[in-house]
Parts: sequence; C-alpha cells; structure tokens
Amino acid sequence: MLFFDQYDSQVGVLGVLGGPAGLRGLGWGLAVSGASTEPDETVQQVVGQLREYFAGQRREFDLPLDLPRLEPATRAVLDALRTIPCGTTITYGELAARSGTGLPARAIGSIMGANPVPLVIPCHRVVAGDGLGGYSGGEPGQEIATKRWLLEHEGALPPTLL
Repeated sequence: MLFFDQYDSQVGVLGVLGGPAGLRGLGWGLAVSGASTEPDETVQQVVGQLREYFAGQRREFDLPLDLPRLEPATRAVLDALRTIPCGTTITYGELAARSGTGLPARAIGSIMGANPVPLVIPCHRVVAGDGLGGYSGGEPGQEIATKRWLLEHEGALPPTLL
C-alpha cells in the first residue's frame, strides 16, 4: 500500500509518497491517485524531518528508501549523491567520477533530473563547473530559485554565485 501527504515548505508544497519499505517519492507538484492519506509512520517521519530541515534543525535526512526497479547506473549515481555532505557542493563531473559508472556528466544530469526523492537524495548540491547549473526540483518556473534557496539555506552557495 502507498501513503501520501503534503508538506508546505518555504520553497513550495512538497508531495510525500511512502511505500511498503520507506520513502518512495518526494517532490514539488507530486500528486498520487490511489494512495491512502491515512497517517503512516514513514510519511509522518518524512514530514517531521522536512519540518526540521526547513527550520534549520536538520542537515541530513535519515530515512529508509523504497526505490524499486532502479537501473544499476541510476542507483550508483543516487548513492553517490547521498554522500555529498550538507554545506558542500560538487560538480557534475565530480559526481560522474564518484559514481563509478563511466557515464559522462550530461548523462549524470539526466539521472539527477529523474531523482525520485530530491532533498533526501540531495541533487541540489551538484553545480556546473561554471555556475549554478540546472535543477528539476521546485515549483514550475522556480527551479533555479529553489536550488539557490536550498544552497543558501545549507550555507553551500559557491562564492562565484553569491
């Protein structure tokens, strides 16, 4: 069974989808039909940690993930993303090297764009070598502003972008 709730953050409303083994989906504009809106332990835990993160009381998420059917390369990139500490950024090229997949930076960006649980798997901490780079998170039309806000919130905005 799937469970769904929403959290109204400083950067928009986040949909939270919990699966049988943990967090399955998180995102702006996430809407799910057929999921229960009854209180669920996983979804409540996610919302609680989101509340702490946006209040500046949490720097990392400690949540079980339920991400079935990921390709091995996708899983490797997402696992590498989870190792980027709060308050730091790396480039797409650095992430490509860390992932060990042999994929070029552009392919890494495509995988990040399909990240099912942004923030928890912090794709916003990856920047282009010459600037902020793209971001698929955030309310439509506010994606780059959301990335900038998240990096400022974490104290990780690269000096060239201040």
